[in-house]
Amino acid sequence: MLAKPATSATLREINLRTVFEVIRAQAPVSRAEVARLTGISKPTVSALLQDLLDLGLVAESGQANRQELGPTYGALFFAPRPQAAHVLALDIGARRLRGAVADLECQLLARQDVDVTGQDASRMVETAAALAARLCRASGIAPDDLQHAAIGVPGVVDLREGRIWQALNVPSLDGFPAQEAFARALGLPVTLENDIHLAALGERRAGRGQDAESFCFLSVGTGVGAGLVLRGELHRGFAGAAGELDSAFTESEIDAGDPCASALLQYAATLFPAGSVPASTEELFALARTGDVHALAAVDEEARRIAGYLAPVAAVVDVELAVLGGGIGLNGDLLLDRVAARLSARVPYPPRLEVSALSDAAVLTGAVAVATREALEQILAARFTSGHRRP
Repeated sequence: MLAKPATSATLREINLRTVFEVIRAQAPVSRAEVARLTGISKPTVSALLQDLLDLGLVAESGQANRQELGPTYGALFFAPRPQAAHVLALDIGARRLRGAVADLECQLLARQDVDVTGQDASRMVETAAALAARLCRASGIAPDDLQHAAIGVPGVVDLREGRIWQALNVPSLDGFPAQEAFARALGLPVTLENDIHLAALGERRAGRGQDAESFCFLSVGTGVGAGLVLRGELHRGFAGAAGELDSAFTESEIDAGDPCASALLQYAATLFPAGSVPASTEELFALARTGDVHALAAVDEEARRIAGYLAPVAAVVDVELAVLGGGIGLNGDLLLDRVAARLSARVPYPPRLEVSALSDAAVLTGAVAVATREALEQILAARFTSGHRRP
């Protein structure tokens, strides 16, 4: 089928986005610089800058830190206006609901975490709406200033129906119509995404994955999940289920090689004398750091299990980097060398291993990146669909 010819409106929209991205990257930047950097004529740049001013996305700026340009002869400079809109980011877990409000340049204005242990999906929605209201108050913004929300959830997100599947750690979340429920409660357009996918995007934006074209984020904690970034973009897969590594193993293989917290503690119970088994993985790793032989044996086994989950990804996708996150994965001082040695023995081209730089903020960081991208899309697209102008 022949492609439709570009219309003047299409070209104007492309040029508007191009000019805006140059301003975001080069601010403060003059009209003449924008024209030079984009190759767009000065009269067209002037019209596009007026559009961006009308939309509230840019503002006239001073010339701070641009003295190297020499004399500017009164030229106007332009910079992004981050407060043009704000976004909400949520990270839903079985025990913690994390939330943040950010501006259009991804700067956090407020963050709060609340205990949601035992809450079912419907109650979680109510708690999220209350948290959003508190975050707005803490940020000093009105709820109407929120443009979009991005929510990280455990399980596979069905984008066609807005439902969540294979989410067993939050009561009644499996099969829950989350898209509709959250959008109604928050009064916002909502993007739902698997939490580990968002963590991978967070690492891509502000963590270890900034300089890697292709990498895997492996979260090891109460559960195990992976997010893949390939050629700089999140790989969701056909059904949004990319990274569900448990599906690659049989039940017996999982029983013998699951690196999650409960499985690790069950294994540790076979090593320690009766009555001295660590009560948590935190205690187990703390003992290992003291040189306890039983704890070190458990850590060795955990490294074998993590390598067992990473090896299929390394062999099939050939990523250059694997980032470990989650409550267990963050113990890099004990795990990185051990996992690397086992990976090298299993695959000919093992990825470089690093620990997440974002800790428990990885999901929120990715959610903010997604929400700001969607918010900007809405604002820019509205300019060409309804002539909308933001104040």
